[in-house]
Parts: sequence; C-alpha cells; structure tokens
Amino acid sequence: MICQRPAHKARGLLWEFVGGKVEPGETRAQALIRECREELDITLAVGEVFMEVVHEYPDLTVHLTLFHAAIASGMPKKLEHNDIRWITPSEIPQYDFCPADAEILRRIQETAGNL
Repeated sequence: MICQRPAHKARGLLWEFVGGKVEPGETRAQALIRECREELDITLAVGEVFMEVVHEYPDLTVHLTLFHAAIASGMPKKLEHNDIRWITPSEIPQYDFCPADAEILRRIQETAGNL
C-alpha cells in the first residue's frame, strides 16, 4: 500500500509508505502501528524488518525502517493523505515517490517473487 502526501506538505503529492516519527518510549514497530491507526484507521500485525534506509534531504535527514506487515483489522481510510492505493511491484514506475524511498523501491522490485 502506498499513500500520496497532501499538497500542502513538504514533498507534496509524492507517494510514500505510511509511517512517521518514533515517539519517546516507542519501538519502531510500535510507532508504525500508532501511525497506521492515526493516518489510516487500521490495526497492523508487524513482522520482521524488510530493510532500513537513511536519506538526506536538504532540509532534514530521515531514517526509514520498512517492515513486513499485514492489516489485522480495519479498512484503510484517507485520514491524512490525498490518496491511498494498493499496487504491485510492477506498477511502481507509474508513481512519483519521495526520493528517500528509491532504494526501498528497487529492493521491492528485485525481490518481488520472494515477498
């Protein structure tokens, strides 16, 4: 699942994976569960780490951790994003993603048959 950032935010209208900042006292998995509840109104079952990336934008550095995960309950809703979509790895080139996701997208495409 990918989410389109709101037009008024940095990197507006680009696509990304759901997530956000880790709050004090949270693990990265707990932060993902909380962000999905806040942004999409779903509960996740979080699995193993798929990969980690550090990306430097001119205005900030982001540390991304991508997990294997499944929706445990709920149907995704657009509470904070312009749009949400389920796509296959072969559809990745049709979307403009945030630059920080480039390495993740390459790995997803390379390992598509093994996910």
